[in-house]
Amino acid sequence: MRLHPPLVRLASLALVAASIATHAQTGAPAVQDWSAVEQALGRPGAALPGGVMRFKFPRLDLKVVVGDVPVLPPLALTGWVSFLPTSDGTLVLGDLVLTLLEVAPVTHALEQGGIFITASHDHLLGETPRLTFVHLMARGDTTAIAKTIHDAIALSGTPLTLPPSTQGALAYPLDTAAIARALGAPGRIEGGVYQTSVPRASAPTFAGLTLPPGMGVATAINIEPVDSTFVVAAGDFVVTAAESQAVVEALAAHGVTVTAVHAHFAGSTPALLFVHFWVKDSARRVTDGLREALAAAK
Repeated sequence: MRLHPPLVRLASLALVAASIATHAQTGAPAVQDWSAVEQALGRPGAALPGGVMRFKFPRLDLKVVVGDVPVLPPLALTGWVSFLPTSDGTLVLGDLVLTLLEVAPVTHALEQGGIFITASHDHLLGETPRLTFVHLMARGDTTAIAKTIHDAIALSGTPLTLPPSTQGALAYPLDTAAIARALGAPGRIEGGVYQTSVPRASAPTFAGLTLPPGMGVATAINIEPVDSTFVVAAGDFVVTAAESQAVVEALAAHGVTVTAVHAHFAGSTPALLFVHFWVKDSARRVTDGLREALAAAK
């Protein structure tokens, strides 16, 4: 994988941020027609609050296990890219799920197309096959960015088309209403996994732009029941540096493994860290631990 030297990388991202800030102040209307982007990416997007259009890239081609647990794509194997219209082009943030052999060709294609690689790291521990999660950032012509992402992803085993959307029933019963009450946020079932997203109390900004939760800056919690007794949960808490240790301690106190603490991109206000986690336990104990960690993040 071709990596920029650190100072060059930071300088380049600073130029991107400055460009975004300049264009964000002109007040031009947001992009409304996403058909060209959907055609370029080969899949429909989901319109989210704040003008965000989000596209998912589940690794339906992979059979991943952690220990004895099969990892369903909605639990921890779904890449995504989110488009936020600005006055001149679009800000794009995303996260791709790649096998180790896919990292070099995909990241090279992204960088050749002008897309920045802002992070590359683990989210899981002990998974088979091994995976890397590559975070990206771009700003510019919306359709051109989409075509570059499509062509880069085509160098991996990621399916280029999606099957018809389905919620996918849970394999075992789960009291989702109780989980929603405990976490203070509604959720939904997708592909056998219960998913919920918890925005921060105040939205972060980047280069003068407010980042809506759909740009990957909300805590993500995914819960998969694996039998009549146990569930597994994975996701990440979006925190500041000052909050991170309290969140880590709250998770550890409830038997939740912290799999990574790192940044996905630089330049936001406040600066954000992402605390990734994995746990297998009863639904009640898992929910208790996640609730305490959410409280620690405020």
